[in-house]
Amino acid sequence: MAFDPSYLHLVFPNTQFEALLYGRASRDPNKRGDSVADQLGWGRTLCRDYNWHVVEEFDDTGLSASRHAKQARDSFEELLEIIEDTPARSGVIRIVVAFEASRYYRDLEAYVRLRAACMSAGVLLCYKGTVYDLSRSDDRKATAQHAIDAEAEGDDIRDRNLRTAARTVEAGDPHGRLLFGYAREYETVNGQLRCVRQYENEVTGPYVYKSLVHIDHGRSVGSLVRWLNSEADAARPFGYPWTAQNVRLMLLNRAYLGERKNRGNWRPASWPAIRGLETPEGRAMFNRVTALLTDPGRRTQRGSAPVHLLSLIAFCGPCGDHALLKARPSSTKGRPALHCSEKRDTVIREDVLDSYVEEAVIAWFADKSRATSALVPSGDNVEAEMMAAQRRINAYEEQLAEAKALSEEFDEETGRFKLSASAFASMEQRLAPKLEAERKKLREVTGVPPVLLSLISAPDPDVVWNGAPEEDGRPAVPGLTLEQKREVVKKVVTVRLWKASRPGIQRLEPGRITLSFVGEPGFRERPLRAPEPSPAAGAEGPSGTE
Repeated sequence: MAFDPSYLHLVFPNTQFEALLYGRASRDPNKRGDSVADQLGWGRTLCRDYNWHVVEEFDDTGLSASRHAKQARDSFEELLEIIEDTPARSGVIRIVVAFEASRYYRDLEAYVRLRAACMSAGVLLCYKGTVYDLSRSDDRKATAQHAIDAEAEGDDIRDRNLRTAARTVEAGDPHGRLLFGYAREYETVNGQLRCVRQYENEVTGPYVYKSLVHIDHGRSVGSLVRWLNSEADAARPFGYPWTAQNVRLMLLNRAYLGERKNRGNWRPASWPAIRGLETPEGRAMFNRVTALLTDPGRRTQRGSAPVHLLSLIAFCGPCGDHALLKARPSSTKGRPALHCSEKRDTVIREDVLDSYVEEAVIAWFADKSRATSALVPSGDNVEAEMMAAQRRINAYEEQLAEAKALSEEFDEETGRFKLSASAFASMEQRLAPKLEAERKKLREVTGVPPVLLSLISAPDPDVVWNGAPEEDGRPAVPGLTLEQKREVVKKVVTVRLWKASRPGIQRLEPGRITLSFVGEPGFRERPLRAPEPSPAAGAEGPSGTE
């Protein structure tokens, strides 16, 4: 039978009770978490009254617990993980505390998971001021009935919301978050707020029209973002700054034309268009801006992928390790070159420097003992830690693969999949951070990124670096991307370029390029932020390869 908290110390004498508090609210339009705070406050009061020590608190704000929910409850999953992973201690009993059963679950599957975790760990369940021992059949029966009621209530709520949404669509009334540029008038009906009217905000509304004019006149989205962020009256709710993404969403939203979207189709709405857009000329401008922003041939940036191997990586020797080489077209025969970013007093053809460095890096990795001793830490427990981390990685990957197979396997007898999509998503969300943590641990044990490990372990580093074509039935091997090559160079070698002995020399003179590999004097993974102190007189160049 269930227990009143007042008598719990008589049922479990000489016992210390520790509490795990949980709170959840499915709706939180103002993002304040007031309802959840009230639930946790009630739980703290209960624990204080009965001398239960609160160990940890968990809250899910603005998240549904029904089987129709689209977002996973991170804190609920963390609560389950704590229950399952924390071993029981002698003389201590843990209690999970929530305001009511529906805070834990509106889905029988979530109830079953929580019940199994509590039963396995000997944890009690408390809600509505009553404590349940799930190792007892009568308590399991009672909590199961409460879970059924909570799920049914969740389904009823969803049905009411769907009916309300259907009526809202039919009337063309607003639904969801208030758009920038509009305001709403509300009235209270049966204790709930209902939107009576949506209208243009006198302060923010004009900024919508001005933004469309800004783009229609050929200005950029970036300049529009800067202008909106500089205008105090154009501030977004809750102080969030304007970004290129939400500016584009505003400019493309037909709700500003007095239309409402439902199931992918736009229809007339009950609110007016933003002033200036209700006219044929205003709608024509809106359509021009839409066509401009959605043109597939229009490029807003050149892309972020690197196009140079050593630009902003190699250093200028005479200027010091704060001065980087930058790629730019050379004035000589239009060949790409690398120049000193400070004084442009050193310059070299880009292909010459790239070839020299790439050959040296490949040769360095070909010397296995040298590369391994420089990159892989030594120690008796390194190999053991690597093997342990790899075993855990394999176990997590196998568990996820088995769960995925069950989620795709249909049981003809029950008419359901052997593992529901929500259960698989929850398991994936719970295991994915653990899997990534083990992968990170594996990288940290060696301290070497995977791309460097592949070059160290490869019989021929040149194949890993440049790839190999298909031949004699052997599949083609892709080489490293330019981005990967840049990372390798930054991790293993410092490149410095020095002046030629005299202007106009085309050949590569000895000592013009100096390379300092990791572990050697002169290696520097990152540039300096400021110039180093001036060297002693006469030290104007390299004495040879470092």
